Amino acid sequence: MTESSFVHRFEPATRAGSPPLLLLHGTGGDENDLLGLGKMISPGSALLSPRGRVLEHGMPRFFRRLAEGVFDEQDLRRRARELADFIADAREQHGIAAPIAVGFSNGANIAAALLLLKPDVLAGAILLRAMVPLSDPPTADLAGKPVLLLSGQADPIVPAGNSARLAALLSQAGAKVSHRVLPAGHQLSQADVTLARDWIGNVDAKAA
Repeated sequence: MTESSFVHRFEPATRAGSPPLLLLHGTGGDENDLLGLGKMISPGSALLSPRGRVLEHGMPRFFRRLAEGVFDEQDLRRRARELADFIADAREQHGIAAPIAVGFSNGANIAAALLLLKPDVLAGAILLRAMVPLSDPPTADLAGKPVLLLSGQADPIVPAGNSARLAALLSQAGAKVSHRVLPAGHQLSQADVTLARDWIGNVDAKAA
């Protein structure tokens, strides 16, 4: 696995000490989708933004699904390992620290899977409209790893109970989880941007 195995964008940091961000788009997005979001929530951070390698009716995704909300978990585990290898290669090539994942929808789901399957790969995560990714997740050690989970109260794709289970699962693994349910659907809102920016600023301040 080489870094070029994922079509991606990389933008180097412009502010010393800012945490690098791994930007993971939703279904049908690409490596350009979340660059603006990354710049809004953490100005000056290095941005690493890969394109999902699975196509669903021509739309890029990070792993296969069998139906809405039903994941091909064997494929998910394999794709998470590939993404972990890509991150390791990118870190070496660009000289960046372990990134904080910023994932939306399908991208948030593979970020959650990375936390459970490859906990050392990420420094933390912002999970936007995420679901429980694995029905039988491994025991992970996420001791103190910061995670922000932002759910939509009127989300037609992610049931409220599912996102609550994800928050509990990550907390039980030791992550420091902040879960907020917003008056929104599956799409992102200004509140997501504001909360993510404030949260990452707090994480950045503690790291410094």
